[in-house]
Amino acid sequence: MVVEFFGTGTSHGIPVIGCDCPTCASSDSRDTRLRTSTLIREDERRIAVDTGPEFRLQMLRAAVPALDAVLYTHSHADHMNGIDDLRIFCYDKPFPVYGSKGTIDDLLVRFPYVVSAHSKYHGDGLPHLDVNVLNPGIPVEIAGFQVVPVPIVHGGLVAFGYRIGGFAYLTDCNFIPEESYFLLEGLDVVVLDGLRFTSHPTHFSISQAIEAANRIGASRTYLTHISHDAGLHADIEKKLPSGICLAYDGLILECSS
Repeated sequence: MVVEFFGTGTSHGIPVIGCDCPTCASSDSRDTRLRTSTLIREDERRIAVDTGPEFRLQMLRAAVPALDAVLYTHSHADHMNGIDDLRIFCYDKPFPVYGSKGTIDDLLVRFPYVVSAHSKYHGDGLPHLDVNVLNPGIPVEIAGFQVVPVPIVHGGLVAFGYRIGGFAYLTDCNFIPEESYFLLEGLDVVVLDGLRFTSHPTHFSISQAIEAANRIGASRTYLTHISHDAGLHADIEKKLPSGICLAYDGLILECSS
């Protein structure tokens, strides 16, 4: 199983509009971060996690020819607002997307036209999505992958992380409930929210992410959803303990399925 990081930045992305800080002005390609999204593939099966505002550009950059499903972590704009670009996959049949009940409810309010039964609009130019509610902690087969939704807390919102085989993806969180740690045992790779070194009300700081990583005990940990406030990629890497790295856009990992 292969994981490709489409984007590893915050809702602002990096560089931030109008900012000339050292991170935003950096010539290191690892400091250029699109909004957070990831692709998981094995053989000819492909699942994306989230469709942020740059989803089309991310798919083109990675030369992804087809997609089987999308998993949504939550409904914030930086994780969902590229949803219209799924219409290219909807010509033959509705395209399946998945998330928590809260996420799907929000999707139907904000994008009612993507589901034919809820839409007053019709035509081939619209996405036609098959929306599916997942239950926390209950495994489900999606495109041949065994997917486990992992409840995590993102400020006042319950979001989903996802476990597939030996890989787990937990972006946008500032707390992992006790029962979710049991869903994360025996991982090869875990990806964790690690916004910056200073605290934040809805995201793990880097030190909090390290603490969570130590408890999870995966062989490898990668931090994502990085802010320009965190500093330069190369400088942050020097401060991280062994086995914990920063993800960056375009990074490709192999994981146990």
